[in-house]
This record gives sequence, C-alpha cells and structure tokens, in this order.
Amino acid sequence: MKCCLSHKHLFLTLLAFGCILGLSSCSDSGFVTPPTQNLGATLNSRAAEQHPRFSYKGRYLVFASDRHSKRSIFLYDLQRHRLLPLPELNQPGSIQDQPDISADGRYLVYISEQLGKPDIFIYDRQTLQSESITSNLLGEVRHPTISGDGRFIAFETNRSGQWDIQIYDRGLNTQPSLPEIIPDN
Repeated sequence: MKCCLSHKHLFLTLLAFGCILGLSSCSDSGFVTPPTQNLGATLNSRAAEQHPRFSYKGRYLVFASDRHSKRSIFLYDLQRHRLLPLPELNQPGSIQDQPDISADGRYLVYISEQLGKPDIFIYDRQTLQSESITSNLLGEVRHPTISGDGRFIAFETNRSGQWDIQIYDRGLNTQPSLPEIIPDN
C-alpha cells in the first residue's frame, strides 16, 4: 500500500512539475502582431476573422471576417497598417469567404454565393473586376488557392462524387501578377 502511494505521489509531483514547466515556456515572443491600438483597430475586430493568407513577401494579408454582420473579404496592408478598399468585391446579400492572394497582391481568389450557389471568383485589384470561374461547374467547390503569378487556380470540388483537386488555367494571355503594376493607395 505504501509503495502504491509513493508511486502515486511521484506521478502527481512529476505531472505538476511538467505543467509548471510547460506553462513557463509559453510566451508571445514569436508573435509580431502589434497590439490592436497600434493598428488603428483595423486588423482584428469583435467579429470572427478567419482564413488569413499572405502575399509572397508578406506585405498584404487577405482574410475573411464577419464584421458588418456578414462574411466578407478584407485586405490588410502590413506596411501601412490599414485595410485597403476592395470596390465591387463584397456583394450585398451574399457571403464572400476562403480568400487567397497572388504573390504581389494584384489578384484575389475567393468563394462567393452571389450567383445562388458557392462559386469561385477571381478579383483583379487593378481593374476592380470579379469573374466567376466555376459558374458552369456541377458540384460544390471550396478552398481556392492561386499561383503566385495569378495564372493558375486550384480548388476542391466534389463533382465526381468525392472531393478532388481541380486546376483552372486562366491562359497564356493572363496579365501576370507583377509588383510594379499595383498602385499604392
């Protein structure tokens, strides 16, 4: 009986020591997000923010948020510490979700239900135009991602009865995503 109690005491002591050691090694030293007040309260809000994706060099961060009482896409400029406007992207009466961004931030790809079902759209920040690339595709789509140059878009679709990967090629005539094309706002 004494042996079992000493093993139990040793186990509890080691468990407590492990918890204390584990908690003491938790710190925010790797986080670079400035406090909200330094960001002008624009990156995070009281609503849910999800699906963050960086541009190639980390200047832009695209994400989805429930602010304004509906799911919408937002673009944050980390150099200027502010949200950038995305005219014509977020459509009234529909949700926009699961964004991704090309290397320089010119093209955004995302899911929208503005045509009555979830479709994948590509938004060009230079022309301020959105285009659906899956409106004629049977089945559901989700989780789009765009290549750095903006030419290829990969996404998941269940049109064959199971979830598979589909790749969409925007073609050789696609205007490449180049940093010097995007004007600073």
